[in-house]
Amino acid sequence: MKKILLPLLALLLCGAGAATAQTNSRTVAGAVETIPSDRFVMQNGEVVHMRGRQPQPLNRNILLSNGTKINTKSGIVELPGGKITTLKEGDYVRPTGEIVFATAGSAAQSRGDNTVPATAQFNTYTDPRPAPATPAAMETRLTEMNTKISLMAEKIQLLNQKISLLSTNAQRPTDTAALDQKIQAIDAKLK
Repeated sequence: MKKILLPLLALLLCGAGAATAQTNSRTVAGAVETIPSDRFVMQNGEVVHMRGRQPQPLNRNILLSNGTKINTKSGIVELPGGKITTLKEGDYVRPTGEIVFATAGSAAQSRGDNTVPATAQFNTYTDPRPAPATPAAMETRLTEMNTKISLMAEKIQLLNQKISLLSTNAQRPTDTAALDQKIQAIDAKLK
């Protein structure tokens, strides 16, 4: 009887230890189901899960699908590459692991730039033009904006080509005059 009870007791103890370890690992970092509009926001000194406009308190640390870890009590965020930053009030993390900073000061502090005051704020951009009065005017403005976005994307592509050409280890200088002309033509259209 003792021969049967001892292995059974050992098996039960191992199972209890595994269950405890599993429970502890869930409280350390847990995967959370998210939708693209979710945010993990530092609010009143703790990270809360924002879905829509309603903050939901978190009782455990977060592990996002890309490997980003968020400590809900301290706001410390560890990115998959090992970089660590601390969220300030209003900063948030998207489900993709991107960090959005609420102020210029918190953005600067996260990259180690102490020249920007902690109280620095982002400037709010407002379109100086009056709001379009009709749906047709709104459509025209949206078309203008889409055209500018397309031109900027084309300019970025040309600049990347130029960088690629200039970064090669060629013996003689690379001629980028044709690319420069195209970039200048786009700049003229963007004005």
